[in-house]
Amino acid sequence: MNPWHTEEFGNPSTVYSLGLTAANAVQKARESIAKGIGADTEEIYFTSGGTESDDWAILGTAEAQQKKGRHLITSSIEHHAVLESMDYLEKHGCEITRVPVGSGGLVDPEDVRRAIRPDTILVSIMHANNEVGTVEPIAEIGKITREAGVLFHVDAVQTAGKLPIDVNELGVDLLSMSAHKFYGPKGIGLMYLRKRTRISPLFHGGGQEKGRRAGTHNVPGIVGMAKAVELAVARMADDAVREEQLRDRLWAGLNANIEAIYLNGDMVHRLPGNLNVRLDGIEGESMILMLDMEGICVSSGSACTTGSLEPSHVLLALGIPAEHAHGSLRVTLGRSTTAEDIDHFIKVFPPIVARLREMSPVWCANCVCKQRN
Repeated sequence: MNPWHTEEFGNPSTVYSLGLTAANAVQKARESIAKGIGADTEEIYFTSGGTESDDWAILGTAEAQQKKGRHLITSSIEHHAVLESMDYLEKHGCEITRVPVGSGGLVDPEDVRRAIRPDTILVSIMHANNEVGTVEPIAEIGKITREAGVLFHVDAVQTAGKLPIDVNELGVDLLSMSAHKFYGPKGIGLMYLRKRTRISPLFHGGGQEKGRRAGTHNVPGIVGMAKAVELAVARMADDAVREEQLRDRLWAGLNANIEAIYLNGDMVHRLPGNLNVRLDGIEGESMILMLDMEGICVSSGSACTTGSLEPSHVLLALGIPAEHAHGSLRVTLGRSTTAEDIDHFIKVFPPIVARLREMSPVWCANCVCKQRN
């Protein structure tokens, strides 16, 4: 990325040599990324990240397809970028169906099939949930939308670089990615847009990205994202095996040393590096702060809702009561996570739990809530 910050600081929309050099770098990045997800080069559109891509997919489709219909389908556990875009459309006359999920967070493809109507213009289901890590049956849903002639958008922000993605095998028409989720730079993402898919621009004011996304290209970010995709695809299988082993080791250690601890999400259909647990009698914020003092960074929900006093909408959708949802932790593992890190977590967390439960007004040695599961 460094040369594109400095000596190659040209605008790829210009026709002089410095700009043409930048334009060539953008095109090479587009080709590399397209290869990584089984797409054609001209189907890749650069954005500022996953949120913009999600917003564009939903709002742009609703505007372009409004003569066909104003009904959209999503799930109850989507990222806020999807849910709030749907809420916005609902306030402006669209009808939204939010299909439920099971206790593990899985969407039933048949629920999607039953929800499709003649005026349905878009189905938007995430590839994997950002909080509990549940991986959704996207290929099955894609077959249903294809049979019905309905556009299908997938938020793949959590899975890009972690799980294999082939847009044709998944049967998607629009797909969102964000580079920083697979060790690329922040502030750059993309939208995969299948050929001949009608969608209105979200940004206006320039002819970039074939007139579909105005704004000067973030050349260093685009180049960095392409390299990150290349590296992620090359080491994806090895990373997945290693992270699964570490994740399972962590869960086994915590489960053996802490009572009244429960797994959130589906253990089988799950991202390799995701572990989401809930503990009776404690609030997540207290655990986060005490773990941070031990050099361990975790969250109680998604990074986008940190600081919110409301319980996670994802956990509530899984049927977890609000009082127990507040006692949940999301732990994510990555390339830098080691077995020593896992063992350190297993060592320091049980005493933290014990200390917090001693101070908890809702926890006691024979607490009824421990019997609930």
